[in-house]
Amino acid sequence: MGQARPFRATALIVEDDSMQRAMLSLLLEESGYRVIACERAEDAQAVLEQTTTPGLCLLMTDVQLAGVMTGVELAHVAKARNPQLDVVVTSGRPLTQPLPDGAKFWAKPWAPLDVLREAELAQLS
Repeated sequence: MGQARPFRATALIVEDDSMQRAMLSLLLEESGYRVIACERAEDAQAVLEQTTTPGLCLLMTDVQLAGVMTGVELAHVAKARNPQLDVVVTSGRPLTQPLPDGAKFWAKPWAPLDVLREAELAQLS
C-alpha cells in the first residue's frame, strides 16, 4: 500500500515581468505552495482547463500580459470555471475593466506580506 502524499496547495502566477514572476514564485514556494508560473494568459488558461491541476486555490495575475488576453479577461475565465478560486488581479495603473464577482484588485506596489496573507486565506476557502 502506498503512502499518501501531503496536500500541497497550488498557486497559478501570471506575470510577464520575469523578475516579479520569479519573486512571487519563490515567495509562495517557500511558503509550501506548488507554483505554476506563466508569462501569458493563454498559457494560464490552458492550465485552468486541465482537470489534473490538484489543489489550485490561488490565481495572481497582472492586467497587462504578453499575448492577446489581459489579466482581467483571464480572471473572468478562471472565475467562470471555478467560482471558489481566489483571484487577485494587480496593476500599476488604475483598473478600467470590471472584475468578476469575488476577484480582488491590488494596486502595485504591494507588499510580500500581502501575498502571504492572501495565500493563507486561499487555502482556507
